[in-house]
Amino acid sequence: MATVEEENKVILARSRRHTRRSFLGAGVAAAAGFGLYRWIEGRPAEDDQPIPYRNAFEANAAISQALFHDHALTPTYPLHQAENLRVNGVFGLKEELVPESYRLQVVGSTAVEQHPGFSRDVTAWEYRYTQTKSAEDPGHDTKSAPHHANDAKQEKPERGREDAGQSDSTLAPGTPGLLLTMDDVLKLPRQELVTQFKCIEGWSQIVLWAGVRMADFIEAHPPEKIAGREPKFVYMETPDGDYYTGYDLAVCRHPQTLLVTEMMGAPLTQFHGAPLRLHMPTKYGYKQIKRIGLISYTDLKPDDYWTKLGYDWYAGL
Repeated sequence: MATVEEENKVILARSRRHTRRSFLGAGVAAAAGFGLYRWIEGRPAEDDQPIPYRNAFEANAAISQALFHDHALTPTYPLHQAENLRVNGVFGLKEELVPESYRLQVVGSTAVEQHPGFSRDVTAWEYRYTQTKSAEDPGHDTKSAPHHANDAKQEKPERGREDAGQSDSTLAPGTPGLLLTMDDVLKLPRQELVTQFKCIEGWSQIVLWAGVRMADFIEAHPPEKIAGREPKFVYMETPDGDYYTGYDLAVCRHPQTLLVTEMMGAPLTQFHGAPLRLHMPTKYGYKQIKRIGLISYTDLKPDDYWTKLGYDWYAGL
């Protein structure tokens, strides 16, 4: 019978063999992982992400859409849980808009020539801004874009002054469409909703929103059909195109998607997107564009500000 000392020697020898194998296996796995990482990083990029990462984003989006659909409702909350939303990101909002100069450009809808707001070139509309500095807290985004004067002789401001640059989906000069006033928008039924705003940075808040359902807006200004069917997408941008987002048409018809005019019982402020912003509780906050200047129906997948900087286009929760 083997002694305890002999048994310990056998166990120790086995342990050493297993340890060497484990270290060898770990080394091979680490080298393979590093090699895969270097291979992915060396692939051509699409929207600031290597194509394998971008393909993974799109695969996740397809799975999410298949599981949850675009009409699954998000939770609503009692009013007493609602609070003022923090300001987070003021791209396209850094100058205060003169309210009388605001028009919502709508492109790609049906029967536009019969509408009193029809324009043969919506891109010719000039938004005006004040030089007064807002007292509102701009949040952590302290960068400032160059101001432009309100002089009638001043050229239109340069587009795409923020980090992502100019949108590839912006309108060509001479594009016909509608120029709607806020009175035109507010003719639609008013809706209130208490839902959660979720930021990709990891924080969330419950907020009272009020405005008009985008589904009602689309019904009032339906998209013109292409080859007998509706276009697939909706594109939005701020006045003068510094911030822009793209959506599937179906999610714009989601019953909880709002064109917001009020927050927490008060009109929107400058840095919260006055006079009109989007609330889409099925999406992260970076898709909820503030100060909407353009709504365009399109069959081409639209450009998107944060997608250009490496984020997910779908952005579903």
